[in-house]
Amino acid sequence: MDGTDNVYVFRNVNHQAMFIVTPAGVIATDPVAYGRPTGGQQYVDAIRSVTSQPIRYLVYSHHHFDHIAGGKAFKDAGATIVAHRRVRERLAPIADPHTPLPDEVFGDEGRTLTLGGTTLELRYLGANHSDTNVVMLLPREKLAFIVDTIPVGQVPGRGMIDFYPVETEEFMRRVMTLDWDRYIPGHPGPNDRLGTKKDVADQLQLLQTASAEMKKLAQEGKCWDTAEREFKLPGYEGWPGYAANLQFIARRYCGYWGRGT
Repeated sequence: MDGTDNVYVFRNVNHQAMFIVTPAGVIATDPVAYGRPTGGQQYVDAIRSVTSQPIRYLVYSHHHFDHIAGGKAFKDAGATIVAHRRVRERLAPIADPHTPLPDEVFGDEGRTLTLGGTTLELRYLGANHSDTNVVMLLPREKLAFIVDTIPVGQVPGRGMIDFYPVETEEFMRRVMTLDWDRYIPGHPGPNDRLGTKKDVADQLQLLQTASAEMKKLAQEGKCWDTAEREFKLPGYEGWPGYAANLQFIARRYCGYWGRGT
């Protein structure tokens, strides 16, 4: 990846993950094999095409299958799977044969992985897109990996379904206080560019605007159908995903302001 000599991005259609090559082995993230049970092996093969170093760790960013399905291939390759403790709680009842439970979990205090001179910080900053998402931070490279919660330059979509409205705003503020320059999003941004702190600030402003707009409609007693028809985000019409994704933002904020959920 530009600006580093050991960080790579693996992409499966519209999902992407990060892996780091060190002299002592590889740290991989998110198998991104959703809908393709064998997709995890393709990711492993892609790593093998870059290095012969063993895959030591696989880190799940959170518990959603569109990002972490397919971890079995990494487990079979000898990786230790690491995730927030609630990831194990969420995955256990589902028992997907292609997505193993984490071998090691950590709590809200986070965890640091050190391998071959590389440090990867796993930061839990509170509920956001889910209650299990972690920010992965490479301090030396000043690079972060942030999945789903903060799209780059586009309107959020279906991921709003279990989104925590108030907590996400605080999460974004905390992300901006960390020491990083660029972030890899879990879904490619426009023209494949990486995110910046301005992108985080822009996304926070979008959510605050959406929240304020829907609060007015909800307090007029218009949730659900009327509010969803009338909901608009002036100034964001030109953002990618506006037409397709406005409905998801409307429904989630109508749930919050209209039902308190």
